[in-house]
Amino acid sequence: MSNKSIKLSHSTKKLSGTVQLTGSKSESNRALIIQALSKGKITIENLSEADDTVLLTKAIKDANLAGEGQKTIDIGPAGTAMRFMTSYLNLIPGDFILTGTERMQQRPIGILVDALKTIGADVHYVKKAGFPPLHIEGKLFQGKDKVSIKGDVSSQYISSLLLIASSLKKGLTIEIEGELTSRPYVTMTLNMLAEAGIQHTWEGNNIQILPQEAKEATIYVEPDWSAASYWYAMVALAEEGEIRLPGLKKNSLQGDIAIAEIMTHFGVKTTFEEKGILLQKSDAKSDKTLFDFKECPDLAQTVVVVAAALKRNVSFTGLETLKIKETDRITALQNEIGKFGATLTEDNEIYHLNSDNVKEPEAISIATYEDHRMAMAFAPLALVFNEIQIEEPHVVEKSYPMYWEHLTAQSFSIAE
Repeated sequence: MSNKSIKLSHSTKKLSGTVQLTGSKSESNRALIIQALSKGKITIENLSEADDTVLLTKAIKDANLAGEGQKTIDIGPAGTAMRFMTSYLNLIPGDFILTGTERMQQRPIGILVDALKTIGADVHYVKKAGFPPLHIEGKLFQGKDKVSIKGDVSSQYISSLLLIASSLKKGLTIEIEGELTSRPYVTMTLNMLAEAGIQHTWEGNNIQILPQEAKEATIYVEPDWSAASYWYAMVALAEEGEIRLPGLKKNSLQGDIAIAEIMTHFGVKTTFEEKGILLQKSDAKSDKTLFDFKECPDLAQTVVVVAAALKRNVSFTGLETLKIKETDRITALQNEIGKFGATLTEDNEIYHLNSDNVKEPEAISIATYEDHRMAMAFAPLALVFNEIQIEEPHVVEKSYPMYWEHLTAQSFSIAE
């Protein structure tokens, strides 16, 4: 796929068929750390093909083959891998530099580092305090067995600590300060640990995991609900749409299953079948005007774009964490929806989308800001506008490497 741009169009504006999604990146990355600490007891099925998961797989392997001398572990743009490896490397004998891309070195890690230092980790900043790269000296000599950590910044910090807790000499109790953002991701971590036989207690704001070993188990990674969200968007924007997504479950561990309920308000019906889900274009109307993404922030870009394209005036909360993602996703959204007349304005952490002036240009070019979700959220606009140009389309490889191939199979025309 071109590193520069592609042109997207769709002649019929109609969709039908089956799309087999890759395994969940979120589940896969947790499973990899659980497996690495399981002493060979855990196997994984349906591992994600996403770049982030490939990078984490390599990082774990490189860490365990480190040998003598200092070893550099470069996780590129993989944010989850950075957070998880920041904790994991403390359990591996060795001298490590953990680094990533220029953007990764601008994404904060201080809250997690402070928590690790509290329990005895030897972690130092190589450049700017609070940010990667990190110098990590394994193996951790545990002092305290309890840490306090803010719950409203990134749930990945908490998950990172939970994944290593059972391997610590004293176990670990995490006290969550304030409101917990993205709670489903913490629940996912705990449920996957339970699949491996690692038990926990969660009372009030305290989560405790005692020292314990994993049991033999196979972790099956469900397909990715985040990836499914783009197909919801396409069905919402198509003139006619009926798409089957095999493997997705009603009792999913993934918080992004919230897309099924959210999209009922944008004309998409979900039917849970024996082997997956069926998405259908619906005539159902909704007057809902406020949507909260506190527990599913990765869905926000998709829903904002769909709402703008459907000329809906709605408001959103729970978007604050979007500012520290692969890019500042708030600014990126504001810039790109502005190209077809929509505006997104902030009023005390409530974001108001105004679509009164949305127009349908003959062609529009979308910048992706090195952010996979920008590319995938805006591509469905080809079902509304005559032509969409997506810059740097290769960014989708981070989480959904078959995205453009799957669009081609659904009669999207893609030209470099």
